[in-house]
Amino acid sequence: MMKGVVLPLLGIVLLLCACGNNKSGQERTRATVKADTVRDYRGELSVVYPGKVKAASEVKLSFRVAGPIKNVFPEVGAFVKKGQLLARIDPRDYEIQLSATEAEYKQVKEEAGRVMELYRRGSVPVNDYDKAVSGINQITAKYNAHKNALEDTRLTAPFDGYVQHKYYDAHETVAAGYPVVSMINSNYFDVEIDIPSSDFVRQDQFKEFFCTIDVFPGKEFPLELIEITRKANLNQLYRMRLRLKPVEGLDIAAGMSVNVTISYNPNMDALVIMPLSAIFEDNGQASVWVYNPGKQVVEKRPVQLKKLLRTGEVIVSEGLVPGEIVVSAGVHSLKEGMQVELLKPVSKTNVGGLL
Repeated sequence: MMKGVVLPLLGIVLLLCACGNNKSGQERTRATVKADTVRDYRGELSVVYPGKVKAASEVKLSFRVAGPIKNVFPEVGAFVKKGQLLARIDPRDYEIQLSATEAEYKQVKEEAGRVMELYRRGSVPVNDYDKAVSGINQITAKYNAHKNALEDTRLTAPFDGYVQHKYYDAHETVAAGYPVVSMINSNYFDVEIDIPSSDFVRQDQFKEFFCTIDVFPGKEFPLELIEITRKANLNQLYRMRLRLKPVEGLDIAAGMSVNVTISYNPNMDALVIMPLSAIFEDNGQASVWVYNPGKQVVEKRPVQLKKLLRTGEVIVSEGLVPGEIVVSAGVHSLKEGMQVELLKPVSKTNVGGLL
């Protein structure tokens, strides 16, 4: 009789122990985590891209006339001012040509002048007058052409700049239109960078541009946007050209390496800020654990990072909205749907958590 009562009681005790152990196990799986609230971001953003200083324009200069070169004056790399003589063709043949044409011009002009005077007096027919006018026009055009040809034996700099190349030397014969020297414009430089499509599509938000040059540390140089190509290159990047004006006292040259900073006003409604410690990588995608207050569980969510701040926080452009709660410590020990308990914040009056 006693044995029949003991067995059911033993089963109840074992069941209660099992339930107690199960409840204790559930409590042990509930982790206590530190969390932070996602906040609105209000401020300007900037991105930095490497680039190169380029010559704004390299111009190849040539004579309009042909002949043997008498002089090529500046050396490669020399700085020349606008209007400075760069090269000269031997002018002997052009001086003789102009002298002959000038003598002919004076003769025709005098004869045409007499015919035109006689026509005004009614002494010659209109046909002779027309021939005189035509003759003076023809010789005038010929005289001006030969005078210009003599002037074109001098090659001068069209702007301030540096001599980049010399294609001919003295005593060589050059044909009209063949480059003799090339120059780089020193009034400004181009800076070229490649930007991704994410920046290409928001170019209307660009605010200002500046660059730093490796050889001039601590100095910032303002830039002016020239153009952004409409077609991506093989790397799916878009070429961006900016203008850099020379700075007095600093010898900026083509080929120098720069870092270009683009400041822009982003769409503030889409940006939030949170601690960097909340970010973890999942299959190459930046993700966070978002706390669900109703279920008291964490849920994994991918996010798009925008910029890391010096404060140890990160700006996020996609995936979160202000007011959401994210786990900011111990993110690598959590699993999808895991129940958690938020760590209570330390009171500002309880310094060190001693109370």
